[in-house]
Amino acid sequence: MGAIFPFFFFPFSGVLVPVLIVGIVFWYKAREKEIQAQQELRIREMEHQRKMKELEVELEKAKAQQAGSKA
Repeated sequence: MGAIFPFFFFPFSGVLVPVLIVGIVFWYKAREKEIQAQQELRIREMEHQRKMKELEVELEKAKAQQAGSKA
């Protein structure tokens, strides 16, 4: 039985190795796309926070001008 196992295994290994390599390559590419998407999302989030802070400053300026004109 020990001599039959290697001969039985080789045909499957000839098919499994390319399938495994293709699977690893697709997984790697998908992982790269996921990381890139996360980076882009983080950049957008930071830009949004910056814009919100700018709007808060403008709002405070407008309130100060309005309070100054009433007094």
